[in-house]
Amino acid sequence: MDQIAIPVEVTPQEISRETSLGAAIELCIKVAGYERKEVQAKLHMDKAQFSRWASGDEGVVWPKFKQVMDYCGNDAPLLWMFHDRGYDLNSIRKLETETEKENRRLREENAALRRVLTGSKA
Repeated sequence: MDQIAIPVEVTPQEISRETSLGAAIELCIKVAGYERKEVQAKLHMDKAQFSRWASGDEGVVWPKFKQVMDYCGNDAPLLWMFHDRGYDLNSIRKLETETEKENRRLREENAALRRVLTGSKA
């Protein structure tokens, strides 16, 4: 499942305030504007399993975990794990997608053509 929600920014400060992976999952859902029940229903997740994730009683299954983040449009739980392991969240960045890379290349090409057409060196 690809990301279906509009991306929602979660700040490093919000993430670092969470004390557990379960709390980070709840943050992921909250900043997306959803209730836990909505996400469980939409992704056909077992309520008990979700509760075990939140409490830390059960390990997270990556495909389902990824679905939650994709549906909510943010990576708060993943970023929390980085934070918990001592990473600087301000220096982590996503790589460009192929679409973003193509858009950037086309913008650069367009700007170069404009410079040629207008005789500008800027």
